[in-house]
Amino acid sequence: MGIIKTKGIVLLESNMGDFDKMVSILTPDIGKIGCAAKGARKPKSPLLAGTQFLSFSDLVIYSGANSYNINSCEAIEVFYNIRTDLDKLTYASFIARLVYDVTDENQFTYKILQLLLNTLYIISETNTDMDFILSVFELRLMVLLGFSPKLGKCCACSTQNNIGYFSIAYSGFLCNDCGRVDKSAIKITQDTFNALKYICNAPPKKLFSFTISQESKKELKLISGLYLNKHLDKDYKLEKLF
Repeated sequence: MGIIKTKGIVLLESNMGDFDKMVSILTPDIGKIGCAAKGARKPKSPLLAGTQFLSFSDLVIYSGANSYNINSCEAIEVFYNIRTDLDKLTYASFIARLVYDVTDENQFTYKILQLLLNTLYIISETNTDMDFILSVFELRLMVLLGFSPKLGKCCACSTQNNIGYFSIAYSGFLCNDCGRVDKSAIKITQDTFNALKYICNAPPKKLFSFTISQESKKELKLISGLYLNKHLDKDYKLEKLF
């Protein structure tokens, strides 16, 4: 019990009473926590800006025996451009939901928080294709959760030559011969082959610093969605968000 100083981003918010709210916050050091923000819905509340959905803030939190309460907060980034664009907000909300589902309290979630913030920045400040952003995010999230694809050689016969498929069943590359007999295998271009390796290994700040063809974007979208649903054992679809 006591005072905790940390940073965090609001993943979910819900109203409580006339002026209070409950927020789920992802922090780098104590994981995802649920906090009461008393009076945060009052127009002149000092908690108003920092407790909005997707607000990233400096936080002072009181930790009680069974609950957390926000004493004070100061917004660092509110991702204004996301809030004013329905398409961007839809994708950002889906990404926030994914993060909410895969995190818990008392986890070291610095890398996931870093990925989330970098992804939201790209959504907010650029006109990058949204499906491409989501694909990159999903695949990198899987890596951080310990589900990194096997990308060194063919998962079936171990050859490093003629890689031409990505197998959902094997969670990695297959050569052309093995890929033809794997019903879960997706034919990929060289562009996609290189992109998958880059996404899994790139420095966090350069994760989105590459371009690929439209054909490769379609392949990545298919792979990332199937791969994420397989390992999280859930049918995540953007259109099911609302």
